[in-house]
Amino acid sequence: MISQFFVLSQRGDNIVFRDYRGEVAKGSAEIFFRKVKFWKEDGQEEAPPVFNVDGVNYFHVKVVGLLFVATTRVNVSPSLVLELLQRIARVIKDYLGVLSEDSLRKNFVLVYELLDEVIDFGYMQTTSTEVLKSYIFNEPIVVDAARLQPLGPAAIFMQGTKRMPGTAITKSVVANEPGGRKREEIFVDIIEKISVTFSSSGYILTSEIDGTIQMKSYLTGNPEIRLALNEDLSIGRGGESANDYRSSYGSGAVILDDCNFHESVRLDSFDMDRTLALVPPDGEFPVMNYRMTQEFKPPFHINCLIEEAGHLKAEVILKVRAEFPSNITANTVVLEMPLPKYTTRASFELEPGVTGQRTDFKGANKKLEWDLEKFVGGVEHTLRAKLTFSQELHGEILADSKEI
Repeated sequence: MISQFFVLSQRGDNIVFRDYRGEVAKGSAEIFFRKVKFWKEDGQEEAPPVFNVDGVNYFHVKVVGLLFVATTRVNVSPSLVLELLQRIARVIKDYLGVLSEDSLRKNFVLVYELLDEVIDFGYMQTTSTEVLKSYIFNEPIVVDAARLQPLGPAAIFMQGTKRMPGTAITKSVVANEPGGRKREEIFVDIIEKISVTFSSSGYILTSEIDGTIQMKSYLTGNPEIRLALNEDLSIGRGGESANDYRSSYGSGAVILDDCNFHESVRLDSFDMDRTLALVPPDGEFPVMNYRMTQEFKPPFHINCLIEEAGHLKAEVILKVRAEFPSNITANTVVLEMPLPKYTTRASFELEPGVTGQRTDFKGANKKLEWDLEKFVGGVEHTLRAKLTFSQELHGEILADSKEI
């Protein structure tokens, strides 16, 4: 049960606000943004997704730069409310086509109509785009998507001059093409989050892939479709080691640790030919989520050299190389490296003539941050950092900074 729902811009402007129960003060949006903006507790730089201020619980998620927030005074499941906020954002994007501050302001009547159907007196009713079609009567005002930055996580990579689509389907599920024509299209994206921990010598300590197959359908009549996966796909390791698995299944095998499917997916023939049968619902939805810890070649390789440079000083040389082809460019690459807790200052030296790179020392949580705006495949970049400490570490720098 939630009391309020609101959406804030990065500047703190209140774009959407709905009070369902009148139990929380009207100034909660301002209190929330002030708390998040100046959050400094226990060395954290960013506010956690759930926190309490004066007896009010605040839940928030950030989607394409917008803050989706819910408040309540009662004890509710945090995971339930956070999932609700994510689904509200997805439903709004389905109906507006583009989720942005501009599209929310231009379609505020439609957005409030959606919110009144999704939540009634603080209780969730439905977040199904298909079910909501029976109750929504306003038409969306189209926002030009060409002027917007790409929204999806998969938009980190560019191939040549063409940007690869992430969740970049920017048409409303209730809007027709000019002339009243229906769109007979379906979009399927594979989005993967790769988590790799390197040792200071460049060896991979842990590696994991969290992936999702995302789909958005504009097909009329809700026909059944079949999605074919890799025939060598295997689920679960069956208690065997990774080496045993690779030797028995071959180098082309794809081994998933676990996965789950959308409720519309039927698995009748999955065991035989690795195909998924489904009648796609309206809107964007995850067909399948999966996790994989099988050994793989990461897109970047990182090496770190740490040397003591005198009393209370040390020098760090950080090298990162893109292991993908030169015709692919990665955008907005961020490298973070934990530093010893006694670090008081850090100065940085980039390669001569380099552009589009920024460095920062996060003193609150003792972390080095290196941002690279564009990273071309096959290229290596180097960063030198000179560290100053408040007391002698007696060799602790290697222990405190061993993981990146």
